[in-house]
Amino acid sequence: MEEVKKASKFEKVAARCWNLLNEGKPFTPIFVIGTFLLFHIAEVGTGSFWGNMLGSLLLVLPLLVLYYIFDFPLFLRNYLWIPFIAYLMMFGQFTLSLLLLAIGLYFFFTVFFWGTFYYHLRIGTSWLNFTRFWKLVLKNSDSTSGNAQEQLPKFLLVLSLWQYGFNALSAGGFASVDISLLLMFYGGLLLYTIILHRNLFDWKPKAIATYTNNAPVPTEAISDKVVVIVIDGMRKDRFDVAHTPYLDSLRKNGTEFTNMETVYPARTVVCFSSMFTGTYSFEHGIKSNMVWKHGVNVESIFDSLRKIGKKGKMLAVAHLVDAFGDDVETYTAVMKNDIVDSQIMKKAKKIMDEQNPDLFIVQLISTDQTGHSRGVLYDEYLQKIYEADQHVKDFIGHLEKTGKAENTTFIICADHGQADGIGGHGHLDEGERIVPFFMYGPSIKEGVRIEEKQSLVSVASTIAYLLGAPYPSHSRGPVLLDAVEERKKG
Repeated sequence: MEEVKKASKFEKVAARCWNLLNEGKPFTPIFVIGTFLLFHIAEVGTGSFWGNMLGSLLLVLPLLVLYYIFDFPLFLRNYLWIPFIAYLMMFGQFTLSLLLLAIGLYFFFTVFFWGTFYYHLRIGTSWLNFTRFWKLVLKNSDSTSGNAQEQLPKFLLVLSLWQYGFNALSAGGFASVDISLLLMFYGGLLLYTIILHRNLFDWKPKAIATYTNNAPVPTEAISDKVVVIVIDGMRKDRFDVAHTPYLDSLRKNGTEFTNMETVYPARTVVCFSSMFTGTYSFEHGIKSNMVWKHGVNVESIFDSLRKIGKKGKMLAVAHLVDAFGDDVETYTAVMKNDIVDSQIMKKAKKIMDEQNPDLFIVQLISTDQTGHSRGVLYDEYLQKIYEADQHVKDFIGHLEKTGKAENTTFIICADHGQADGIGGHGHLDEGERIVPFFMYGPSIKEGVRIEEKQSLVSVASTIAYLLGAPYPSHSRGPVLLDAVEERKKG
């Protein structure tokens, strides 16, 4: 079997470009502009088209800005139809052919281009994946482009209002636009949105107010190494019913945190950034998988280790380079989903053999990709969790054979869970918030279950505590002391 390839520069750029269409915030304006231009393709060459198009675009810009600033995830998406109904009542105009074109393009993009063509080329799903994928598009509750229940009322309203402005400008310029009615509509929509979010958007986890202070800054290491294996997108209730004999043995012989909470929004790059800096988006600056400014704004656990002459390494997909730069060794995500995790673990063994880092973080992605492409409530998802179990067994067995597991602490976890739907995670729907998390090793207590709620922001400080490194500069998560034996190395 060939060695897994690193993510190329092209793949890194492509991943960033794809997130423009994956994340709901940039998707909405990109989609409506493309749809509007396609609808008016026959008029593009006329002299007045571009002036009227750009002028009417200015009229809908406040609506696009409002949708970019405010999320409407989970049940809040149901309230998006009310502004569209209000528009129809106030303006009384819509172009059915434009709206039908938009609906057709949207389902073609999500169900066929994304759910079938894209996933077939990238991870090898069947050309018939659309026969299930449409269900995920309709079920998805998160603010991604694949959330039909959110995107449909958004783009139908934007396009209707845009066409109204375009028709008015074409008929008689800005004098034909009912500005007072437009201002009344926008004012009411803004007030409506603020009231909704102030009273109903209340499920974000509460941030820890202080920096790590439940244990003194360590001066001596407890473990020689720490290995963190993140099974991306492994939903806890599905993990509990999956066949995972090896992982079950680790958590039964170590310490399990049964109520470990992920961060908000529960996107992969956000979660990893919080886990390995110890803080939240408002400090580390990574707010989605779409990273506009590369690099976390605060110290990471890798920076802490460098202060004491130790080395950390992360083996992960391309877009985690956007958060942690050269501390990430990438692998290509353009690979059949049936072999990607085995290839990752083959590369992980090579890194441990050749580089021997003090901290090693490995991201397995097949479980997450199956959840996105096929759904979490099917046997395929449980099968990938079982396969992850066997990959972890093989990897730790390799470390034991090479003498690198003797005084090593293992942390096994997920970065987030998944809801049932494309995109499937971000705003903490059922199945996303609480993640599997357990620790195992000679420095970890055996047979302990901690049911008190904890947060993934504790990962950075706990690693620092185990390896004798200072806490990262903005680490807020308390050290998971309930798992650590009160003894020193040797």
